[in-house]
Amino acid sequence: MSNELDFLSRRVAAGKLSRRDFLGRAAALGVTATFANSLLGSAAMAQTPQKGGILKAGLTGGESTNSLDPATFLSQTPFSFGKQWGELLLEIAPDGGIEPRIAEEINPSDDGKVWTLKIRDGVEFHNGKTVTPEDVVATLERHSDEKSKSGALGYFKGVTGIKASGKEVIVELSEANADLPYILTDYHLIIQPNGGKDDPTAGISAGPYKVTVNEPGVRHGGEKFANYWQGDKMGHADQVEIIVINDATARTSALQGGQVDMIDRVEPKIVDLIKRIAGVTIHNHSGPGHYPFLMHCNTPPFDNNDLRMALKLAMDREEMLDKILRGYGSLGNDFPINASYPLFPDDIEQRKFDPEQAAFLYKKSGHDGPILLRTSDVAFPGAVDAAQLFQQSCAKAGITIEVKREPGDGYWTEVWNKQPFCTSYWGGRSTQDQMYSTAYVSTAEWNDTRFLRPDFDEMVRTARAELDEAKRKAMYRDIAMVVRDEGGMILPFFNQFIDATGSRVAGWFEDPHQEMMNGYALSKCWVAA
Repeated sequence: MSNELDFLSRRVAAGKLSRRDFLGRAAALGVTATFANSLLGSAAMAQTPQKGGILKAGLTGGESTNSLDPATFLSQTPFSFGKQWGELLLEIAPDGGIEPRIAEEINPSDDGKVWTLKIRDGVEFHNGKTVTPEDVVATLERHSDEKSKSGALGYFKGVTGIKASGKEVIVELSEANADLPYILTDYHLIIQPNGGKDDPTAGISAGPYKVTVNEPGVRHGGEKFANYWQGDKMGHADQVEIIVINDATARTSALQGGQVDMIDRVEPKIVDLIKRIAGVTIHNHSGPGHYPFLMHCNTPPFDNNDLRMALKLAMDREEMLDKILRGYGSLGNDFPINASYPLFPDDIEQRKFDPEQAAFLYKKSGHDGPILLRTSDVAFPGAVDAAQLFQQSCAKAGITIEVKREPGDGYWTEVWNKQPFCTSYWGGRSTQDQMYSTAYVSTAEWNDTRFLRPDFDEMVRTARAELDEAKRKAMYRDIAMVVRDEGGMILPFFNQFIDATGSRVAGWFEDPHQEMMNGYALSKCWVAA
């Protein structure tokens, strides 16, 4: 059995067998999913990377308004391109541990309020200058400045001081926070010369590729950085290119025709068809990603919790999961945490479709007339169909939903986080505190439900500082219940990340944290011999 699994895992690593098929065969042999996944990771890492050539990705989530300023990264294209040219202090490893990058060590004080980062010697920026502790301090200062409007801003509310001391950076906190190393893995926190204060859009950091092409909404490209601090560990191709292809059918055609080597966001409804394409491999895995419907709690009519609850109860989640994700996901329960997170509260009752109670609460809310829901193909795969299904289930409760299909270009800058009711997606975060601090505390730039509750902010702060695991788990359950029963998110399901690669791609391995190998597919994969 061992020889057979080794052979099959090598075929997956070489792109000759899908991960799903491998796991099916492993299960038939009586092997646990955990052990089977570990074999896949080992097989991919054991391959000898080939150097040279060019790798191309066709990705959604690109807009003409995109910027190289990491503080502004919103969607898949900037996220993935940033992972090619940018470098972080720390990164989260595929197994969930912390991987040192520019910070080679991070150590807390006994009370967890002071963290010391030892900055690695000899890391070079693309402009030839050496990364210094002062550059790190300036980067963290910029992202903690409300004027930056950084997506990481919510993390820094408990930070009281950031300073350089010799080769170290010292971060002081008002309260203990055991999650600080995970916070510093956030993809916005790319280290830039002088923190990007001089020119945040310059696209200069210390990643494996230097920016050579930046055409927002069209394409982005990079060439191998000769002085990359990790040498040949990453950045195997001479060049990488991202082509923005927001239309799912066009992305699939580009992969099939060889115009690109990998694509993201494969629609669940066509996965079985894509599997039949010669040389194409599907890569799918569960994680913290989720596809929500977002209401602004401070904007009529969504400022009425009876109406918000009516809409939550008017969603037929099981029908939506079956028809939209087709087995590539799991039910949501109106809070953004699932079993991929430590301390997940698994005893909260699953919310069900209840049109009668929805009708009662809708009438109680006093609202009358249609409710406008904005959506787009770029929100998530099947978002338009999901909005229409929601429209149908709401009709059974006497609630009229008008669905407006918005263009993809501009959706993330003109609709999401601006319009009071829309579909969206979240890739999730590494810890519960990260997720709540990014999207639910009152001061977060990305509080996309306008859930503005000082008492809730205090709940998150208290849980962050609690080091007793049992007490912290109970606190996170209370937090989840507040979001579930009073918040502005309707969450039908958690999605699987579904990517696909062509026959030229080797070295792919699963990283459960985000799509496209946590954004590193172009730099960790290589052109097959």
